[in-house]
Amino acid sequence: MLSNQRSSRFSRLAILIGLTGVGMGLAIGFLLGTTKPLYLGLAVLVVPIVFLFFTHFEQAVIGLLIVRSALDPFSTLQIPAAFALGLDALTLLYVIIMLMTRRTVHTDGFWWFLVGWMAFQGLWLILMPLGGVGLDASFLSFSIREWVRMASWALVYLLVMQLKDRTPPHKIVSGLFLALIIPLTVAMMQMFLPSLLPPIFQATGPDGDFGSMSLYEANRVRGTLGHYNTFTTFLLLFIGLTCWKLGHARQRRPWILLLGVLAFFYVSTKALFGLVILGCFLLFLLAPRLNLVNLLGGIVLFALVIGLFASTPFGQERLASIADTPLLNPDIDISRAILLSSADGNSFNWRLAQWHYLIQAWERYPILGYGLLASPFITPLQNYAHNDYVRALAEGGIIGIGAFLVFLGAQAIRLVQLSKRAAQKSPQRELCSIMLAILFALTVGMITENIWTHTTLYFYWWALFAVAAWDWDKEGCGGVGV
Repeated sequence: MLSNQRSSRFSRLAILIGLTGVGMGLAIGFLLGTTKPLYLGLAVLVVPIVFLFFTHFEQAVIGLLIVRSALDPFSTLQIPAAFALGLDALTLLYVIIMLMTRRTVHTDGFWWFLVGWMAFQGLWLILMPLGGVGLDASFLSFSIREWVRMASWALVYLLVMQLKDRTPPHKIVSGLFLALIIPLTVAMMQMFLPSLLPPIFQATGPDGDFGSMSLYEANRVRGTLGHYNTFTTFLLLFIGLTCWKLGHARQRRPWILLLGVLAFFYVSTKALFGLVILGCFLLFLLAPRLNLVNLLGGIVLFALVIGLFASTPFGQERLASIADTPLLNPDIDISRAILLSSADGNSFNWRLAQWHYLIQAWERYPILGYGLLASPFITPLQNYAHNDYVRALAEGGIIGIGAFLVFLGAQAIRLVQLSKRAAQKSPQRELCSIMLAILFALTVGMITENIWTHTTLYFYWWALFAVAAWDWDKEGCGGVGV
């Protein structure tokens, strides 16, 4: 009875503070004349969201995790940014009220490491206006936006940690599969019923320029993600989770069917780097547990993806383009590839040129680089690095890339620790193994892609990271359900 009374007081206090904050924000917006009709409509939605967040916390958190995968098409309206800031505010409000009411706030050692690493990244925000990096203070707003984006990952981790001892981990992981519904539905319509989709969901290029693409490139799908490659890593994550489900589910047929569907859409992104990271994922996952069944399963899945990719003219064109790069053509050295990149339309040669320009820029500021999100502003190509290691070097210098490698290594070490702590063949250990394989694949993919910018991927990655750290041996935390 006493516990119920405390919970009721906690909910009433939280809702009162939350709604007061919404009211104050709207009032200030109207007084300053900055409140737009769109934001007013969003603010109206905030009221029931705040109410549900504190009265049905578990369901609200899982619901917020699910809806994130559908928001990227609205980036021009700043909806994903507003969602991230709103989620950050709700998380901080929840933690503050938990502390005020002397209730337990769940954290762990790795979360504190994550917070410390994010705080260290703030060093570049301080150095930019002081002239300590290659770009001046006029670019500070871009760096702040990048830092806030990264800091949100720590708050997603913290929010999911508050479900510990309240929601079984398998329930959260299973709930994340609902995040596939809207992206896959839109991807299917992009392939078969594009005329029924509003322009914001069309399978256009990242800049929305339909006419700038070849016929085959126009048929690529991206679901509700902002870019084909972003959709690729998103699908890889769920391919991994589906493999995890296959290992422990009582009914395997639905998960085999889902795996085939995900493989189909994975190929439909027509991302060449996607083949590489899928191969790395399967190699890392199967190597420690190699047997005939696993080997055949991995070969069948990879052969299916390769076969589907190579069966299309665009896929054949992409595979053939590798022959016109220094990788397979000894007559083309890196210097010639850079010169050819401006006219041959070969994306790999273009990447070589971009990396060359970034490394040249880094040589002028080798210690601290140019600052967060500086890559698009320091090369003639004015684009992202398409190599996260070169990006870290150019933006953070030697110190920055060192911190980046430590960050990747810390994730691997943490997953190994969690795996060793879990029981043999337990769902928790298998999830850690799957996540290690995904991490390995992503670190390889970072050589040619901007995986660091894949915000939606990391939103779900850090949610899973928090769940993987729980004590799954407690009653009600085992199993993976259907």
